[in-house]
Amino acid sequence: MVEIKRDAPSPQDTPSSTGGGSPEERKYRLIYSKSKVYVNPTAYARDNIPGFVALVKREGINPTYLLAWIPESLLNEKGPTEWDKFTRIEENAAVDDEEGKDAVLIDLPTQRPESYAFSVPVSSIYSLLVHPPSLSSWNGSVAVNLLSGSTLPTLHFHDDESRSFTTSSKSPVETRPGPSTYPPPPSDAVPPRGGVSWGGEDLIARLRFYAHILRSTLQPTLYLVDPSREDIETHSTQLFDDDAVDDILAQSSYANSHSPIPAHRRPRPLTAPPNPYSTRSSILHRSLSQASSSNAAPSQARMALLQSFSQITRHAAHAAQQILSHPLAKPIVPHLPDPVRSIVNANGEWEWGSWVEKGGVGEFESARVYLARWARIVAEEGERERRREAQALPASPSELAEEPSPLGVFELLQTTSNLPTPKSSRDPRHPVNEKKWRRWFDADGRPKVRIEEAKHDIFKRGLASSPGLRKEVWPFLLGVHDWDTSSEERARSWEEKRKQYRALKDEWYGVPEVFDRPDVLEERHRIDVDCRRTDRSQPLFANSTPSQSPMTEGVDDEKRLHMRYSTISPQLCDIGAQAPTNEHIERLATILLTYNFYERELGYVQGMSDLCAPVYVVMDGDEELTFWCFVKIMNRMKQNFLRDQSGMRKQLTTLQQLISVMDPELYRHLEKTESLNLFFCFRWILIHFKREFPFEDVLRLWEVLWTDYYSNEFVLFVALAVLESHRDVVLRYLVEFDEILKYCNELSMTIELDTTLAQAEVLFLSFAQLVADIDRRAAEADSNAPAELRRRTNANVPAAVPAEEQIVPKRPLLSEDLRGLLVAGR
Repeated sequence: MVEIKRDAPSPQDTPSSTGGGSPEERKYRLIYSKSKVYVNPTAYARDNIPGFVALVKREGINPTYLLAWIPESLLNEKGPTEWDKFTRIEENAAVDDEEGKDAVLIDLPTQRPESYAFSVPVSSIYSLLVHPPSLSSWNGSVAVNLLSGSTLPTLHFHDDESRSFTTSSKSPVETRPGPSTYPPPPSDAVPPRGGVSWGGEDLIARLRFYAHILRSTLQPTLYLVDPSREDIETHSTQLFDDDAVDDILAQSSYANSHSPIPAHRRPRPLTAPPNPYSTRSSILHRSLSQASSSNAAPSQARMALLQSFSQITRHAAHAAQQILSHPLAKPIVPHLPDPVRSIVNANGEWEWGSWVEKGGVGEFESARVYLARWARIVAEEGERERRREAQALPASPSELAEEPSPLGVFELLQTTSNLPTPKSSRDPRHPVNEKKWRRWFDADGRPKVRIEEAKHDIFKRGLASSPGLRKEVWPFLLGVHDWDTSSEERARSWEEKRKQYRALKDEWYGVPEVFDRPDVLEERHRIDVDCRRTDRSQPLFANSTPSQSPMTEGVDDEKRLHMRYSTISPQLCDIGAQAPTNEHIERLATILLTYNFYERELGYVQGMSDLCAPVYVVMDGDEELTFWCFVKIMNRMKQNFLRDQSGMRKQLTTLQQLISVMDPELYRHLEKTESLNLFFCFRWILIHFKREFPFEDVLRLWEVLWTDYYSNEFVLFVALAVLESHRDVVLRYLVEFDEILKYCNELSMTIELDTTLAQAEVLFLSFAQLVADIDRRAAEADSNAPAELRRRTNANVPAAVPAEEQIVPKRPLLSEDLRGLLVAGR
């Protein structure tokens, strides 16, 4: 981290800038402030330094504007008065102009190297490197580069804590926080302010009032401050070589017409010259007996047409924006369709480009993603038809792969394509209902079937959505209740678990010295933020009427007096602009905070509320039962929430290896597009597709995963099945990482669950056959080889190289992680 030190004053500096003059002259006018902007000196979150980013004005004939970052520790030294100045300016969203506002004068704190504070004139800033929030980085950042070549500490905007993004509009009567709450705690909701989506965008919007900000066309994350003429020409004009036009015209003849778009940006042609990699190598597609389509138009004409449509769309959008931004058109704007309304804003600025940029792709690429989505919809019907045809046609074992050689054409007798075609055993149309569940137990509640048989039926059929059935089955499926026990034995065991939960809860419930401890206060804040916005469409969480005394059952009078030390929300009635709470949201937060005391090393991590909320709904608000089911779920998924993300890295690496084995062509495409990090699968695996399916489908998916019938990591095969379902679209249309990421994110709520699970089962069975075939061939090769095998000398290898050192082709090897996918049953 670069430490910014105060430079020696220059002769041009005024007395007020160097500390001379009267006290009033040494003060600066505060015109903009934003809280909870962090500097990260190290890679560890505990070392992060919170502070305020500010714009200040130094009065004079030619006023000077400065950009400053002041840590909270330095403001604390000044006391509440100085702190209130910053919060007052932050809560005023309007631009603080010269007239009509009371001046807020501040002292810029003395800069100390260990504090990382800085204040620099805006005119001395050369550029800003802006990285908006993304899937891999929850908080956006802004790096400031100076004309001198120095780089200031990178500013990280924690908008979920910033007052300007979390407080509601100011009420007429504003109470000042007491000494016990200084510095005041932030609110928890995150509504955008002033049409901006995050804090860095808000800062740049304010900087535009005092400097010319130019976004580079060469590097979208680069913003130039008061650029020179050369910078403007370089970063806003597309440059071509002198002979570029000649090259394009030479390549655009009628006989061989193709787009000037570079080769790596063109979509895959529907018809390609024969090569060993052009055929489908996906095991799923071979198992479904699907054939490639070869009667489509050439890609060159389609690409040229797409380019023309892109230009037409751009000009049409610009014309529509100019018309609809007129004041006379404002009354009809709210009645327009969303796609049309998205290109118009209140200020009359053209937002089409910004809308595309926020998507992570350019205009032409956004058209490519749209075309990919359209192709997916069209292909789904054909996919169903091909599947029906594949099921109707008998398998043809006589069709063997052929390989040409100088001696003729030979059939390949030992290839994985000759393995039996796997078929899915799923039958979701006949789920396990309450009647069948009752038949599995005798009079005293002891099961009459083995747990493996029960899990097989649940995997194959799923559970019916009858009321209360999942509440009975899930504790057995997760291991909260032992299977081979009677009702009486389970009742005794459950009573012990209830006592253990109450003991854990009593460690913080009604205990002020624990409840207001700094680390617990931080966990409460994070839990409260997540719980307020999780599954609010469910009836239990939809009620927005705050409960005056949540969780009061079974509480003695002494603890009733300390109810303020038991509710998670700091102020239940004053919730500001964030979503209101209710009794069930408080109970959900109670379960998560109690888990923080149960699993002290892990604590609460964002995403856990997504896993706990559906269980709470299924358990119909039973606090103890939800807690122990959640504990069992976390025992299965704890690796997903490790602070160093080692568990997620391992799973994504295993999925990457699985793709390379099951679909080499897709693997090569992901490698070419620099997408092997599989970031677009991160959310799928982290919370087991919680946000990709409707709520009822999530319940059905989870109970299938919890059976561990085929594999303890069956979720990876579900992810692979989703990718395989869209492989043709990805291979043909999406040629950049951003495009694949955007396309996969937009699959949410469009995936068909039963088809995906059936494909995942086929993929697993194919993978198991593949591993067995590799092991069988390896065993045969080892058993047939004599102890001292004389190798034929390779003519291309020098005679000086001993035969035992010559390179011998190796058999395909599978990693231990891949073989671990075959392990089933926990």
